[in-house]
Amino acid sequence: MQRIIYAVEKSPLFSYYSTPNGRRVCALLRYRTTGFAPFRRLSAHGAHTEMASFTKLSSGSWRVQVRRKGRYVSETFLRREDARRWALEAERQVDRGQTPTNSRIARLKTVSDLIDLHIDDMKDVGKAPGRSKDATLQMLKRELGAIGMGDLDRERLVKFARARAAQGAGPVTLSMDIGAIKLVFAHAAAVHGLPVTVEPIDLARVALKRLGLVGKSRERDRRPTDEELERLITHFDANPRQLIPMSRIVKFAVATAMRQEEICRVTWEDYNERTRMLTIRDRKDPRTKAGNDQRIPLLSVSGFDALALIEEQRALRSNADTRIFPYLHRSAGSAFTRACQDLAIQDLHFHDLRHEGTSRLFEAGFAIEQVSLVTGHKDWKMLRRYTHLRPEALHELAARRRA
Repeated sequence: MQRIIYAVEKSPLFSYYSTPNGRRVCALLRYRTTGFAPFRRLSAHGAHTEMASFTKLSSGSWRVQVRRKGRYVSETFLRREDARRWALEAERQVDRGQTPTNSRIARLKTVSDLIDLHIDDMKDVGKAPGRSKDATLQMLKRELGAIGMGDLDRERLVKFARARAAQGAGPVTLSMDIGAIKLVFAHAAAVHGLPVTVEPIDLARVALKRLGLVGKSRERDRRPTDEELERLITHFDANPRQLIPMSRIVKFAVATAMRQEEICRVTWEDYNERTRMLTIRDRKDPRTKAGNDQRIPLLSVSGFDALALIEEQRALRSNADTRIFPYLHRSAGSAFTRACQDLAIQDLHFHDLRHEGTSRLFEAGFAIEQVSLVTGHKDWKMLRRYTHLRPEALHELAARRRA
């Protein structure tokens, strides 16, 4: 294997000769060896500093090794010129007291590159972005991807937010967009040491908040009335074309405070009739839902008996599908939305049934820590937003205490 070291500065102390390609090479620096001893050159001040070495591999690629101030880094390139450029920048970074950036990271130039880097890193650790986050990141690539990663300043971000607001994006959506940008930049700086900062993003958020373009979501407190629930159940039962047993699913959602996706995912193996328990696997969690299995009690304190509703489903059980409610959760949600439109029920979502079920647990007298065993909330502060008790429920609570 041939190793060739080129000195950057010529010196009268050494003799030089010309190579066939016209290069001027120091005669004392060209040699063949299987080992390598770092060559030191004299700087302008007479101090000794180590320099990069380049080795042409049998594959035709070039390996560059940088030894400088006690640091050692190595990379491989297809072209020698690319290796030289990287080595020069690596030496400069060491001189500035920085950690040399590897070649893959050094090639990143745009916001789009940083987004791809973040996505790849998250996939490598088994935390690939979910559907909604991935959609946000892809939108950011379309809108801001071509901008240099060092050129995304406060002014550009404010301009981007104004354009998004003009397209109909609300304060909460824009807040999530800005948060995603900050996440990508913070990841690049913290994990890979890239020279990017989140300060312009923070300044842009301050400006957008003052302009009213970003903000927190308003806590939703919509609960269906008893009359609305009765109308919905009657509507579903009277519709012979409704293949999904929506009235049963609505009752089950209120009885268990489960999300529609969870209802349409639990299986018969997850159900224990003897203990009146149901296991919800991979339940949604702010940190990670993979492996977040939770056993919940099947209660009958909310006006509907969860266990009895499951037993009603036995007649529809088949070997082809092991789910208790073998339906697409989006189809169930669409059926609920259509029914609300047909009945002129305003501003009611399927997820409001989870809110209703949670509130009924509080009205039944359960404490926050007990309700969390049903709803799956890890943070009791988040659960407090569901304690919208109806005033008439106080009569029942007072009677229970007197008894």
